[in-house]
Amino acid sequence: MITLLQLVINGLALGAAYALVALGFVFIVNATGAVNFAHGDLVMAGGYVAVGLGSLAQIPAVYFLPLVALIMFVLGVALALLAYFPLINRPPSTVFISTLLCGIILQNAFVVLFGPQAQAAPPLLKSGVAHVGEIEISIQAMGTMVVAAILIASQYLLFTRTQLGRRLRATAEDRQMAQAVGIPAFALIASTFGLGTALAGIAGALLANQFFVYPTGGIPLSVYAYIAVVIGGWGSIPGAVIGAMIISLFQVVVSAYVSYAAATGLLYISLLLIFVVRPQGIFGERVQRRA
Repeated sequence: MITLLQLVINGLALGAAYALVALGFVFIVNATGAVNFAHGDLVMAGGYVAVGLGSLAQIPAVYFLPLVALIMFVLGVALALLAYFPLINRPPSTVFISTLLCGIILQNAFVVLFGPQAQAAPPLLKSGVAHVGEIEISIQAMGTMVVAAILIASQYLLFTRTQLGRRLRATAEDRQMAQAVGIPAFALIASTFGLGTALAGIAGALLANQFFVYPTGGIPLSVYAYIAVVIGGWGSIPGAVIGAMIISLFQVVVSAYVSYAAATGLLYISLLLIFVVRPQGIFGERVQRRA
């Protein structure tokens, strides 16, 4: 029982980081209706920023996490200017291709700047574990869950309780109508890319300590983010969190009892079952248009 509980705690910690990845993905979907397939590579970019900052100042990552978010926000706005706005009136598939190409560019930039080897960022607070009875909890894992909980709650409140959130949803559903009633759609879209990328960057900084960063590490993260959103329901913040937790529990808990490959296969079988039973996802669907 203790072993199972230990595994569940570890899975929830990993799921918290995955949830931030998925939420950055959802943030852009909610505000633009576009799917950003460079998102996983932006997570890696956040990890590399943390690695670089950690090499300059030997301090815990919590002190420079806001700077990571700011740098990634700027990168997200740049991505919008490069890969989204020039194609905003083109077929949705062009945005899909443009973000995919941006992801490939980032992967090659990582190799040139940092080399092909995996690297680790400083811990959020410090290394080591805390003991709760006979359960060991990594201090990094606890910090990740706290940071993720704060950001998840903040994003939920933003989208559901603020005028800005209503404007973001209106822009995603009908950009022309939103502009007609005075909503600054283009500024909101650029800010959304920035905020979604900042979330991705924070997730990367949190993952980079225990799981390292490497040039192609964003590819599976893009897949996980997409799966989490599909499981939870497009545009649903609670759904993205639950989807991320399901993925991490398969990877940590289920893989402890069967092989990792078998656990991955069971995850995809579960995904197919969700498609059959509830194709709109656990929490339904909020965004109707896709890119």
